[in-house]
Amino acid sequence: MILRAQLTVVAQRALNAAPRAQLHLSHIGSRPIPIPDSIKFVTTPTSISVEGPLGKTTLPIFPFVKIDFVEPKMVQVSVEDAEIQQQRRMWGTTRTLISNAVTGMSEGFTVPLYLVGVGYRVAMEEDPRGTADGGNGRRLNMKLGYSHSVFVPIPPHIKAEVPLPTKITLFCTDKHQLGLFAAKVQSYRKPEPYKGKGIFVDRETVKIKSVKKK
Repeated sequence: MILRAQLTVVAQRALNAAPRAQLHLSHIGSRPIPIPDSIKFVTTPTSISVEGPLGKTTLPIFPFVKIDFVEPKMVQVSVEDAEIQQQRRMWGTTRTLISNAVTGMSEGFTVPLYLVGVGYRVAMEEDPRGTADGGNGRRLNMKLGYSHSVFVPIPPHIKAEVPLPTKITLFCTDKHQLGLFAAKVQSYRKPEPYKGKGIFVDRETVKIKSVKKK
């Protein structure tokens, strides 16, 4: 009886010591990242630097995240234990951030904004305040149905063009910063569901609601 109990304890210890099978996988994190010839990587235990034709950026990484070059121009992201929720969560997030950095430093990101509404117009002009408010010296002058024009300074990290009176094209090497500025511009006249007017980002649409008659 004692021998059987001892064998049970030994078997349990061996089971706990054996590496656990990875039951959870990240569909996003497990996909390899192709690296263009123009991109250079520098990795450290706590960060990864991505350098390309459009600049250089550094991303912090957690100690449990592993960066491996499975091929000369292919990066694979993995974690030590995908059964731990934090590691599994950061697996896909880290892969997305690295992929965005590669695209940003090699090609950049572009997003169009469309002004929809009677009398809605936008023009690019010199900012009379220069760079005093943190802009790059230029601003958007938008007419959005208000009694006054809306002025939006262009940040230094954003390139903006106005190819048409109702279209704005934004460019940035950082996808997150681009999204923040696009959201800021849109906040001055968000799309409304009754007449379909507002500032639309890229292919954004809005479902038109019918007005109930009393």
